Amino acid sequence: MNLLVYGLVTGVLFGFLLQKAQVIRYEKQLGALRLMDMTILKFMLSTILVGMVGVYLVKDFGLVKLSIKATALGSNVLGGLLFGAGWGLLGYCPATNAGALGEGRWDSLWGILGMLFGAALFAEAYPALKPVYSWGNYGRITIPGVLGVNHWFVIPVVVIGVLLLFKWFEKKGL
Repeated sequence: MNLLVYGLVTGVLFGFLLQKAQVIRYEKQLGALRLMDMTILKFMLSTILVGMVGVYLVKDFGLVKLSIKATALGSNVLGGLLFGAGWGLLGYCPATNAGALGEGRWDSLWGILGMLFGAALFAEAYPALKPVYSWGNYGRITIPGVLGVNHWFVIPVVVIGVLLLFKWFEKKGL
């Protein structure tokens, strides 16, 4: 039961942050798709940075064990194309879709229905798609693992790179 409460609390907090950052707004979604407003990208990269640091901290303290998924180009490319097509057609990604429904925008119901239909369709098509998902399988790799260094050598480089990217976005007015 505690895990459900943690999930609910973090979900509500994430939805609150989505709403406060205005990434649920259609104008922001359209701006991101047209590469004219980087608010959503900045939000996503900030979330990734916090998650990356947090996950490796709790791993180093021995509180969790990472379960790395295999890197397969076929599944990443196909999944990315489907995600992008859905985002472009609807104007919401999955998280902002749920947030938009929470704000009372009923058009987001189409996205939620589409996700449910797509999940059911995927479950039925999975056996036929299995060869696509095994294409380009590189196994369980990470950037630190490929480089042969500790993750704390990679994390600061990623953080500095993202901060420089943010600075460039601000300079360009994005």
